[in-house]
Formats: sequence, structure tokens, C-alpha cells
Amino acid sequence: MSDLKSVFERVKNLENERKNLLLEIDELKKMADSKAKALESEVGMLREEVRSLRLLLGAEDTEVEEDQDTKRKPRK
Repeated sequence: MSDLKSVFERVKNLENERKNLLLEIDELKKMADSKAKALESEVGMLREEVRSLRLLLGAEDTEVEEDQDTKRKPRK
């Protein structure tokens, strides 16, 4: 009988740990999503700053360079 009680106790503890781990995973996913959104925003602001600085400095081929950057494919 004590073996059965021990097994039930282990199952109960493992189920509780599983629940806690699932909650932690959800929190970490939310944090990762939030960080990704913040980085996207920062990258957008940096791109806008680059455009503004190019205009300020009188860069002639700004649009051509931007088009080439967006068309480039990563090397494998």
C-alpha cells in the first residue's frame, strides 16, 4: 500500500511541476514576443534615421541603394 501511495504522490508532484513549467513557458513566450516587437520598432527607427541622414548629406543614389538592399538574398 505504501508503494501505491508513493506512486500517487510522485504523479501528483510531477503534474504540479508540469503545470508550473507550462506557465513559465507561456511567460517566456510573451517576453520573447515583446522583445521582438521592441527590436522591430528600433530597427524601423534606425532605418528612418539612415534615410534622413542620407537626405541631409545629399546622397544621390539613396533609393537605388535601398532597392538593392531589399533585393539581396542571403548567401547559403
